[in-house]
Amino acid sequence: MAPVKLYGMTLSWNVTRCVAALEEAGVEYEIVPIDFAAGEHKSPDHLARNPFGQMPALQDGDFYVWESRAICKYVCRKNKPELLKEDNLKESTMVDVWLEAEANQYTAALEPIILEYLIRPMFGRATDQKIVEDNLVKLKKVLEVYEVRLSKCKYLAGDFFSLADLTHVSATACLAATPQASLFDAYPHVKAWWSGLMTRPSVQKVAALKKPYFQSSA
Repeated sequence: MAPVKLYGMTLSWNVTRCVAALEEAGVEYEIVPIDFAAGEHKSPDHLARNPFGQMPALQDGDFYVWESRAICKYVCRKNKPELLKEDNLKESTMVDVWLEAEANQYTAALEPIILEYLIRPMFGRATDQKIVEDNLVKLKKVLEVYEVRLSKCKYLAGDFFSLADLTHVSATACLAATPQASLFDAYPHVKAWWSGLMTRPSVQKVAALKKPYFQSSA
């Protein structure tokens, strides 16, 4: 079987979110770079893969999927459904709950911090400390909720590893390259959860993909 193709830049945490799922599911894949600076994401070829002209897009034979979390779910359903717990209504619902929390609470607060610390300087722009501080306040409130949750169970959806944990990996690997790398120290259960995730080869792969971009940023 031919490997699936993942189109996008590994700088993007949306792209490496998919890498984490592909690695965890044991899928053979090829990353096909998209030149964002050259506008390749808006080319007719890429618009045929992702009509919004964004990254990533996944090609599996003649089937295309876009939106990173949808790609992750597709990969898991096809190759490692136990990461979704869809054979158990309550467990699968908790996976869904924490997938939503990742997208709408955790990454929503973390993404602007990463942009300010790591991405804007790449383009010669100064970090806006007010944006950082405002979103740190939001992120700390989110982490308070996570701390309570992780004091009651080993992983976010329960005492089982799931896609809900895995989708946090890409953005968190970026946080580790910022001046806020020690943020989890104030949340011991969150820190233990992240330390556990870092032992997984899929997570190590994502961290390795990020390192060339951010190794001199912090």
